[in-house]
Order: sequence, then structure tokens, then C-alpha cells
Amino acid sequence: MQFECAVTQIVQLTARDGSDMPYWMVFGEAIAIHIDRALITDGVYQTARARPILRGGGPADYFEALDAGLFRMHRPG
Repeated sequence: MQFECAVTQIVQLTARDGSDMPYWMVFGEAIAIHIDRALITDGVYQTARARPILRGGGPADYFEALDAGLFRMHRPG
């Protein structure tokens, strides 16, 4: 999956005391989203099939989203 984005805002983060931090948050608007049709089954995007990598805690922890980790929780409606 690929996103084409346009930057809408860049914000320098501040500390609790109001001082500037050397960190920035970039916001954008998705202009287009490209999805390989092989990742769609019956109109539903199959997340694990794309094998996304997720950032975890710690200095070097990452995880891969796998089918074995799938669970369903229906939203109240």
C-alpha cells in the first residue's frame, strides 16, 4: 500500500514549560492511496497479507502483523 500525501502543517513540539523541543510533527492529507489488488479479498483489505512492520517500544523493537495475531472485536452499533 502506498499513500500520496500533501503536507498540510508542520508543528514544532513544545515541552510542558512551553519551551521548544528539537522535534517536529508533520501532518498531511492523503491525496491518493494505491493498493495491490492481490491484498483485497471480497472487497476487504487483508492487512496481514501486506506484512506491515509496526514500531514497538524500546530503542529497536519492531513487530510484523501476522494472521496468527488477528482477533475480531465488533464495535457496538
